Amino acid sequence: MPCRDINYSGQKDWSEVKEWLAGRVNPDSKVASIVQEILAAVKSEGDKALVDYTRKFDCPEFSREKLKVSTDQARLAYTEVKTNDLEIIEEAIRNVRNFHRKQLTESWWTTGEDGTILGQLIRPVDRVGLYVPGGQGGETPLISSMIMNAVPAQVAGVKSIAVISPPRADGTLNPYILATAQELGINEIYACGSAWAIAALAYGTETIAPCDVLAGPGNIFVATAKAQLVGEVGIDMIAGPSEVAILADEHADPVWVAADLLSQAEHDPLAASILITWDENLGPKVKEELKKQAALLPRGTIALKSLEDWGAIVTVPDRDTGIEFVNNMAPEHLELAFEDPWSSLGLIKHAGAIFMGHYTPEPVGDYFAGPNHVLPTVGTARFSSALSVETFTKKSSLIYTDRNYVNRHGGKIARLARLEGLEAHARSIETRLK
Repeated sequence: MPCRDINYSGQKDWSEVKEWLAGRVNPDSKVASIVQEILAAVKSEGDKALVDYTRKFDCPEFSREKLKVSTDQARLAYTEVKTNDLEIIEEAIRNVRNFHRKQLTESWWTTGEDGTILGQLIRPVDRVGLYVPGGQGGETPLISSMIMNAVPAQVAGVKSIAVISPPRADGTLNPYILATAQELGINEIYACGSAWAIAALAYGTETIAPCDVLAGPGNIFVATAKAQLVGEVGIDMIAGPSEVAILADEHADPVWVAADLLSQAEHDPLAASILITWDENLGPKVKEELKKQAALLPRGTIALKSLEDWGAIVTVPDRDTGIEFVNNMAPEHLELAFEDPWSSLGLIKHAGAIFMGHYTPEPVGDYFAGPNHVLPTVGTARFSSALSVETFTKKSSLIYTDRNYVNRHGGKIARLARLEGLEAHARSIETRLK
């Protein structure tokens, strides 16, 4: 079976594993230069560039009039979406909204005995642009990604949200994208894809107003465009290839473990699916199941390529060593597939999302439970967090001091300024001293 075996006995073995996993992230200089040209074209030519790129790559008959989806078109999508599917989407939105409401924080300030007032004002950004991949020519739209990005922005209080997604060959968007946007209360929808869509959201065009924050997954061109725009607009995160780590004991069902590994592997040939276990019998059983189950998957070829290059069965001597491996890896998704996972939760330091026990596979969080599925990848969970309400807010410090404060502390402040060679700073203070 195309899946490597790794024996991990302790920290001394990590460097080799780290070097192997680092191979998933290889920046392509050609992509970077192409994206740079696209950004420049959209910035200077606006809608014309969007139409030209869309005609070339997505819809040969595309026109400027098709860029913005009309309200009537969006509403018509309801007739093409199954009622049961719509009910599922509505429930998922409720779950995600309820979870993210708990992330809200309030502005605050404190008053000191000396009359100072210090605090922090928390406000939403004015406008957000959400990119929604169409998937396979627009036939497998990532509606869950729209939900995961839109809901925290709405909970944060963002008033203006635009959705943009690549059109199908006939210039339309998948009805599930349109219906989900309607369920979210989003009426500003555009048919445009790839790096030129990201450029439009950032710079604005004649049809699309510029945004303050961009969010949503995409291919290498989308990711590169977002990376190149850092500093000009806010972005959700620079995401690399996805991964799952499953820490499993002797009670883990090999059928379930294999299914969970494949659920990650089918995403992308660069996805990493790694089982870590101290049960020597589990690995071989999981390998057999991977063979059987991959053969039945529509995306089995992608899954097998992913497993061949980036899949692994890691054998460790005990649970503590397995947890050490996990903390070194800092995986995007971590499943604790063993009895009483709660007893080990405090030892997990780095993971984007943690799925507890045998009955909590990763797709529970991907689609429905409520926590956000936009997570830090390729080890960045060491210092990054899941997309949240905070992604769409900004904080302003509040400072008030009176005359007595300046008279009491002005000399100290001026001295600190002069130590840094900033005379005008010092004089700004001293001109108020009496």
